[in-house]
Amino acid sequence: MDSLTQIALGSAVAVAAMGRRTAVWKAALWGGVAGTLPDLDAFIDHGDAVLNMVLHRAESHALFFLTLAAPLLAWVVSRIHGEAAVFRRWWLALWLALITHPLLDAMTVYGTQLLRPFTDEAYGVGSVFIIDPAYTLPLLIGVLIALRASPAAGLRANAIGLALSSAYLVWSVVAQQQVTQVARASLQQQGVEVQHLLVTPAPFNTVLWRLVAITPTHYLEGHRSLLDRGDGIEWRAYDRGADLFERHQDDAAHLRRIARFTDGFFSVHERGDRLLVTDLRMGQEPSYIFRFDLGSASERANGAHTATRVGERPAVASAFNWLWRRTLGEPLTPPGVAAR
Repeated sequence: MDSLTQIALGSAVAVAAMGRRTAVWKAALWGGVAGTLPDLDAFIDHGDAVLNMVLHRAESHALFFLTLAAPLLAWVVSRIHGEAAVFRRWWLALWLALITHPLLDAMTVYGTQLLRPFTDEAYGVGSVFIIDPAYTLPLLIGVLIALRASPAAGLRANAIGLALSSAYLVWSVVAQQQVTQVARASLQQQGVEVQHLLVTPAPFNTVLWRLVAITPTHYLEGHRSLLDRGDGIEWRAYDRGADLFERHQDDAAHLRRIARFTDGFFSVHERGDRLLVTDLRMGQEPSYIFRFDLGSASERANGAHTATRVGERPAVASAFNWLWRRTLGEPLTPPGVAAR
Protein backbone atom coordinates (compact mmCIF):
# COMPACT_ATOMS: atom_id res chain seq x y z
CA MET A 1 0.00 0.00 0.00
CA ASP A 2 1.01 3.64 -0.27
CA SER A 3 3.14 5.28 2.43
CA LEU A 4 0.35 7.43 3.87
CA THR A 5 -1.81 4.36 4.43
CA GLN A 6 1.03 2.45 6.09
CA ILE A 7 1.79 5.37 8.40
CA ALA A 8 -1.89 5.67 9.32
CA LEU A 9 -2.18 1.93 9.96
CA GLY A 10 0.99 1.81 12.07
CA SER A 11 -0.16 4.80 14.12
CA ALA A 12 -3.65 3.41 14.66
CA VAL A 13 -2.37 -0.01 15.70
CA ALA A 14 0.19 1.44 18.12
CA VAL A 15 -2.34 3.83 19.67
CA ALA A 16 -4.75 0.94 20.21
CA ALA A 17 -2.05 -1.30 21.71
CA MET A 18 -0.57 1.36 24.03
CA GLY A 19 -3.93 2.67 25.24
CA ARG A 20 -3.43 5.01 28.20
CA ARG A 21 0.02 3.68 29.06
CA THR A 22 1.69 6.56 27.20
CA ALA A 23 0.73 9.82 25.49
CA VAL A 24 -1.27 9.28 22.32
CA TRP A 25 1.14 11.40 20.29
CA LYS A 26 4.05 9.13 21.26
CA ALA A 27 2.22 5.99 20.23
CA ALA A 28 1.04 7.60 16.97
CA LEU A 29 4.51 8.90 16.16
CA TRP A 30 6.40 5.67 16.72
CA GLY A 31 3.66 3.54 15.26
CA GLY A 32 3.85 5.63 12.10
CA VAL A 33 7.63 5.23 12.02
CA ALA A 34 7.37 1.46 12.43
CA GLY A 35 4.61 1.35 9.86
CA THR A 36 6.76 2.90 7.17
CA LEU A 37 10.15 1.32 8.00
CA PRO A 38 9.70 -1.82 5.83
CA ASP A 39 9.35 0.28 2.69
CA LEU A 40 12.83 1.75 3.06
CA ASP A 41 13.99 -1.19 0.94
CA ALA A 42 12.67 0.77 -2.04
CA PHE A 43 15.85 2.87 -1.83
CA ILE A 44 18.10 -0.18 -2.36
CA ASP A 45 19.41 -0.54 -5.91
CA HIS A 46 19.91 -4.23 -6.76
CA GLY A 47 21.54 -3.52 -10.11
CA ASP A 48 18.68 -3.38 -12.62
CA ALA A 49 14.96 -2.75 -12.86
CA VAL A 50 13.80 -6.38 -12.77
CA LEU A 51 15.83 -7.20 -9.68
CA ASN A 52 14.59 -4.03 -8.00
CA MET A 53 11.05 -5.23 -8.62
CA VAL A 54 11.32 -8.86 -7.53
CA LEU A 55 13.47 -8.05 -4.48
CA HIS A 56 11.17 -5.30 -3.20
CA ARG A 57 8.95 -6.47 -0.32
CA ALA A 58 11.50 -9.16 0.49
CA GLU A 59 13.55 -9.34 3.73
CA SER A 60 12.24 -6.01 5.01
CA HIS A 61 8.70 -7.38 4.74
CA ALA A 62 9.43 -10.80 6.24
CA LEU A 63 7.48 -11.54 9.42
CA PHE A 64 10.50 -13.35 10.90
CA PHE A 65 12.93 -10.45 10.53
CA LEU A 66 10.38 -7.85 11.64
CA THR A 67 9.67 -9.90 14.74
CA LEU A 68 13.39 -9.87 15.53
CA ALA A 69 13.55 -6.09 15.01
CA ALA A 70 10.57 -5.27 17.23
CA PRO A 71 12.22 -5.63 20.68
CA LEU A 72 15.24 -3.56 19.61
CA LEU A 73 13.02 -0.75 18.36
CA ALA A 74 10.88 -0.97 21.50
CA TRP A 75 13.98 -0.78 23.71
CA VAL A 76 15.14 2.40 21.94
CA VAL A 77 11.72 4.05 22.12
CA SER A 78 11.08 3.16 25.76
CA ARG A 79 14.50 4.57 26.75
CA ILE A 80 14.02 7.78 24.75
CA HIS A 81 10.81 8.52 26.64
CA GLY A 82 11.91 7.13 30.01
CA GLU A 83 9.21 4.47 29.91
CA ALA A 84 11.21 1.31 30.61
CA ALA A 85 8.40 0.15 32.89
CA VAL A 86 6.15 -0.36 29.86
CA PHE A 87 8.84 -1.80 27.61
CA ARG A 88 6.82 -4.97 26.99
CA ARG A 89 3.80 -2.97 25.88
CA TRP A 90 5.98 -0.89 23.53
CA TRP A 91 7.33 -4.19 22.21
CA LEU A 92 3.82 -5.44 21.47
CA ALA A 93 2.69 -2.14 19.94
CA LEU A 94 5.68 -1.77 17.65
CA TRP A 95 5.66 -5.43 16.68
CA LEU A 96 2.05 -5.06 15.61
CA ALA A 97 2.85 -1.84 13.71
CA LEU A 98 5.72 -3.59 11.92
CA ILE A 99 3.98 -6.81 10.91
CA THR A 100 0.68 -5.25 9.86
CA HIS A 101 2.63 -3.43 7.14
CA PRO A 102 3.50 -6.56 5.10
CA LEU A 103 0.19 -8.21 5.99
CA LEU A 104 -1.64 -5.26 4.44
CA ASP A 105 0.74 -5.28 1.46
CA ALA A 106 -0.17 -8.93 0.94
CA MET A 107 -3.76 -7.84 0.29
CA THR A 108 -2.55 -6.13 -2.91
CA VAL A 109 -1.54 -7.92 -6.09
CA TYR A 110 2.17 -6.97 -6.18
CA GLY A 111 3.49 -9.87 -4.11
CA THR A 112 4.96 -9.80 -0.58
CA GLN A 113 7.59 -12.30 0.55
CA LEU A 114 6.20 -12.79 4.04
CA LEU A 115 8.02 -16.02 4.93
CA ARG A 116 11.64 -15.23 4.14
CA PRO A 117 14.20 -16.65 4.90
CA PHE A 118 12.29 -19.93 4.73
CA THR A 119 10.85 -19.29 1.25
CA ASP A 120 10.94 -16.47 -1.28
CA GLU A 121 7.37 -17.17 -2.40
CA ALA A 122 5.52 -13.89 -2.97
CA TYR A 123 1.98 -13.74 -1.59
CA GLY A 124 -0.71 -11.44 -2.93
CA VAL A 125 -4.46 -11.68 -2.37
CA GLY A 126 -5.08 -8.84 -4.82
CA SER A 127 -8.38 -7.68 -3.31
CA VAL A 128 -7.39 -4.03 -2.76
CA PHE A 129 -5.62 -1.47 -4.92
CA ILE A 130 -2.39 0.04 -3.59
CA ILE A 131 -4.22 3.34 -2.98
CA ASP A 132 -7.77 3.15 -1.70
CA PRO A 133 -9.28 6.09 0.20
CA ALA A 134 -12.11 3.93 1.56
CA TYR A 135 -9.51 1.95 3.52
CA THR A 136 -7.23 4.82 4.50
CA LEU A 137 -9.67 7.52 5.59
CA PRO A 138 -11.15 5.67 8.60
CA LEU A 139 -7.64 5.10 9.93
CA LEU A 140 -6.59 8.72 9.43
CA ILE A 141 -9.74 10.13 10.96
CA GLY A 142 -9.51 7.79 13.94
CA VAL A 143 -5.89 8.72 14.67
CA LEU A 144 -6.53 12.46 14.24
CA ILE A 145 -9.45 12.33 16.67
CA ALA A 146 -7.34 10.35 19.13
CA LEU A 147 -4.69 13.08 19.01
CA ARG A 148 -7.19 15.86 19.75
CA ALA A 149 -10.00 14.38 21.84
CA SER A 150 -10.11 13.17 25.43
CA PRO A 151 -8.36 9.83 26.04
CA ALA A 152 -11.57 7.82 26.26
CA ALA A 153 -13.21 9.40 23.21
CA GLY A 154 -9.96 9.35 21.23
CA LEU A 155 -9.22 5.69 21.85
CA ARG A 156 -12.81 4.82 20.97
CA ALA A 157 -12.58 6.73 17.68
CA ASN A 158 -9.28 5.06 16.88
CA ALA A 159 -10.76 1.62 17.54
CA ILE A 160 -13.73 2.42 15.30
CA GLY A 161 -11.36 3.49 12.51
CA LEU A 162 -9.45 0.22 12.80
CA ALA A 163 -12.69 -1.77 12.80
CA LEU A 164 -14.04 0.00 9.72
CA SER A 165 -10.81 -0.39 7.75
CA SER A 166 -10.60 -4.07 8.70
CA ALA A 167 -14.23 -4.60 7.68
CA TYR A 168 -13.40 -3.00 4.34
CA LEU A 169 -10.67 -5.59 3.74
CA VAL A 170 -13.15 -8.36 4.47
CA TRP A 171 -15.60 -6.74 2.06
CA SER A 172 -12.92 -6.58 -0.63
CA VAL A 173 -12.34 -10.33 -0.43
CA VAL A 174 -16.08 -11.03 -0.56
CA ALA A 175 -16.49 -8.76 -3.61
CA GLN A 176 -13.46 -10.35 -5.28
CA GLN A 177 -14.92 -13.83 -4.84
CA GLN A 178 -18.28 -12.75 -6.23
CA VAL A 179 -16.67 -11.25 -9.35
CA THR A 180 -14.46 -14.33 -9.71
CA GLN A 181 -17.54 -16.55 -9.90
CA VAL A 182 -19.08 -14.32 -12.58
CA ALA A 183 -15.82 -14.30 -14.57
CA ARG A 184 -15.42 -18.08 -14.45
CA ALA A 185 -19.01 -18.56 -15.54
CA SER A 186 -18.51 -16.15 -18.43
CA LEU A 187 -15.37 -17.93 -19.61
CA GLN A 188 -17.04 -21.33 -19.35
CA GLN A 189 -20.04 -20.09 -21.30
CA GLN A 190 -17.72 -18.92 -24.08
CA GLY A 191 -15.84 -22.22 -24.07
CA VAL A 192 -12.52 -20.72 -22.97
CA GLU A 193 -10.29 -22.92 -20.85
CA VAL A 194 -7.83 -20.86 -18.82
CA GLN A 195 -4.73 -21.75 -16.85
CA HIS A 196 -4.91 -18.80 -14.45
CA LEU A 197 -7.48 -16.14 -13.64
CA LEU A 198 -6.66 -12.81 -11.98
CA VAL A 199 -9.40 -10.69 -10.40
CA THR A 200 -8.10 -7.44 -8.96
CA PRO A 201 -9.70 -4.03 -8.32
CA ALA A 202 -9.36 -1.04 -10.58
CA PRO A 203 -7.67 1.99 -8.99
CA PHE A 204 -9.10 3.56 -5.83
CA ASN A 205 -12.15 1.33 -5.34
CA THR A 206 -13.56 -2.18 -4.94
CA VAL A 207 -16.59 -1.72 -7.19
CA LEU A 208 -14.86 -2.02 -10.58
CA TRP A 209 -12.64 -5.06 -11.12
CA ARG A 210 -10.09 -5.92 -13.80
CA LEU A 211 -9.97 -9.51 -15.03
CA VAL A 212 -7.06 -11.27 -16.71
CA ALA A 213 -7.37 -14.86 -17.94
CA ILE A 214 -4.31 -16.77 -19.12
CA THR A 215 -4.46 -19.45 -21.83
CA PRO A 216 -1.48 -21.33 -23.27
CA THR A 217 -1.07 -18.78 -26.07
CA HIS A 218 -3.07 -15.68 -25.12
CA TYR A 219 -4.27 -13.55 -22.28
CA LEU A 220 -7.78 -12.16 -22.11
CA GLU A 221 -8.69 -8.91 -20.39
CA GLY A 222 -12.10 -7.78 -19.22
CA HIS A 223 -13.74 -5.55 -16.63
CA ARG A 224 -16.64 -6.14 -14.30
CA SER A 225 -18.39 -3.55 -12.15
CA LEU A 226 -20.64 -4.58 -9.30
CA LEU A 227 -23.08 -2.10 -10.85
CA ASP A 228 -23.10 -3.81 -14.25
CA ARG A 229 -26.41 -5.11 -15.50
CA GLY A 230 -26.49 -8.79 -16.36
CA ASP A 231 -23.61 -11.25 -16.17
CA GLY A 232 -21.98 -10.59 -19.53
CA ILE A 233 -18.27 -9.72 -19.71
CA GLU A 234 -16.53 -8.42 -22.82
CA TRP A 235 -13.18 -10.20 -23.13
CA ARG A 236 -10.37 -8.98 -25.38
CA ALA A 237 -7.67 -11.47 -26.39
CA TYR A 238 -3.98 -10.65 -26.85
CA ASP A 239 -0.99 -12.77 -27.81
CA ARG A 240 1.13 -13.40 -24.72
CA GLY A 241 4.26 -14.41 -26.62
CA ALA A 242 4.44 -17.99 -25.35
CA ASP A 243 6.72 -18.99 -28.23
CA LEU A 244 9.13 -16.15 -27.43
CA PHE A 245 9.24 -17.25 -23.80
CA GLU A 246 10.09 -20.82 -24.76
CA ARG A 247 12.74 -19.60 -27.18
CA HIS A 248 14.46 -17.15 -24.82
CA GLN A 249 13.91 -18.40 -21.28
CA ASP A 250 17.34 -20.05 -21.27
CA ASP A 251 19.24 -16.97 -22.47
CA ALA A 252 17.23 -14.40 -20.49
CA ALA A 253 17.16 -15.21 -16.79
CA HIS A 254 14.90 -12.25 -16.12
CA LEU A 255 12.14 -13.94 -18.11
CA ARG A 256 12.11 -16.79 -15.62
CA ARG A 257 12.20 -14.36 -12.70
CA ILE A 258 9.21 -12.40 -13.97
CA ALA A 259 7.30 -15.58 -14.84
CA ARG A 260 7.70 -16.88 -11.29
CA PHE A 261 7.14 -13.57 -9.53
CA THR A 262 3.92 -12.86 -11.45
CA ASP A 263 2.55 -16.42 -11.10
CA GLY A 264 2.34 -16.63 -14.88
CA PHE A 265 0.63 -13.28 -15.51
CA PHE A 266 3.16 -11.93 -17.98
CA SER A 267 3.62 -11.43 -21.70
CA VAL A 268 6.67 -11.33 -23.95
CA HIS A 269 7.09 -9.51 -27.23
CA GLU A 270 9.79 -8.09 -29.47
CA ARG A 271 10.28 -4.48 -30.43
CA GLY A 272 12.73 -4.49 -33.28
CA ASP A 273 15.60 -6.68 -32.07
CA ARG A 274 14.83 -6.05 -28.40
CA LEU A 275 13.03 -8.41 -26.06
CA LEU A 276 10.37 -6.95 -23.75
CA VAL A 277 8.52 -8.61 -20.88
CA THR A 278 5.42 -7.19 -19.20
CA ASP A 279 3.86 -7.83 -15.79
CA LEU A 280 0.17 -8.07 -16.66
CA ARG A 281 -1.06 -7.66 -13.08
CA MET A 282 -0.55 -3.90 -12.74
CA GLY A 283 -1.97 -1.57 -15.36
CA GLN A 284 -4.27 -2.49 -18.23
CA GLU A 285 -4.18 -2.56 -22.00
CA PRO A 286 -2.29 -0.89 -23.48
CA SER A 287 -0.48 0.78 -20.55
CA TYR A 288 1.48 -1.23 -18.00
CA ILE A 289 3.64 0.05 -15.17
CA PHE A 290 6.09 -2.83 -15.12
CA ARG A 291 7.29 -3.46 -18.67
CA PHE A 292 10.99 -4.19 -19.04
CA ASP A 293 13.46 -3.99 -21.91
CA LEU A 294 15.77 -7.02 -21.61
CA GLY A 295 18.00 -5.92 -24.49
CA SER A 296 18.93 -7.50 -27.81
CA ALA A 297 20.16 -11.09 -28.19
CA SER A 298 23.76 -9.95 -28.52
CA GLU A 299 23.51 -7.70 -25.46
CA ARG A 300 22.07 -10.53 -23.38
CA ALA A 301 24.74 -12.93 -24.61
CA ASN A 302 27.68 -10.74 -23.57
CA GLY A 303 26.04 -9.16 -20.52
CA ALA A 304 26.24 -5.67 -21.99
CA HIS A 305 22.67 -4.71 -21.04
CA THR A 306 20.88 -4.48 -17.72
CA ALA A 307 17.10 -4.60 -17.69
CA THR A 308 15.44 -1.19 -17.83
CA ARG A 309 11.84 -0.31 -17.08
CA VAL A 310 9.94 1.10 -20.05
CA GLY A 311 6.44 0.93 -18.61
CA GLU A 312 3.98 3.73 -19.17
CA ARG A 313 0.84 5.17 -17.60
CA PRO A 314 -2.31 6.24 -19.43
CA ALA A 315 -3.28 9.89 -19.87
CA VAL A 316 -4.67 10.93 -16.50
CA ALA A 317 -7.74 12.85 -17.69
CA SER A 318 -9.07 10.15 -20.00
CA ALA A 319 -8.21 7.39 -17.54
CA PHE A 320 -10.13 9.01 -14.67
CA ASN A 321 -13.10 9.78 -16.89
CA TRP A 322 -13.26 6.17 -18.04
CA LEU A 323 -12.70 4.83 -14.49
CA TRP A 324 -15.56 6.84 -13.02
CA ARG A 325 -18.05 6.06 -15.76
CA ARG A 326 -17.09 2.38 -16.02
CA THR A 327 -17.37 1.98 -12.24
CA LEU A 328 -20.96 3.20 -12.46
CA GLY A 329 -21.71 0.41 -14.91
CA GLU A 330 -21.42 2.21 -18.24
CA PRO A 331 -20.12 -0.27 -20.87
CA LEU A 332 -17.08 1.67 -22.12
CA THR A 333 -14.00 0.52 -23.98
CA PRO A 334 -10.83 1.25 -21.93
CA PRO A 335 -8.84 4.30 -23.09
CA GLY A 336 -6.23 3.41 -25.70
CA VAL A 337 -7.98 0.19 -26.72
CA ALA A 338 -9.66 0.03 -30.12
CA ALA A 339 -13.40 -0.50 -29.91
CA ARG A 340 -14.70 -3.75 -31.33
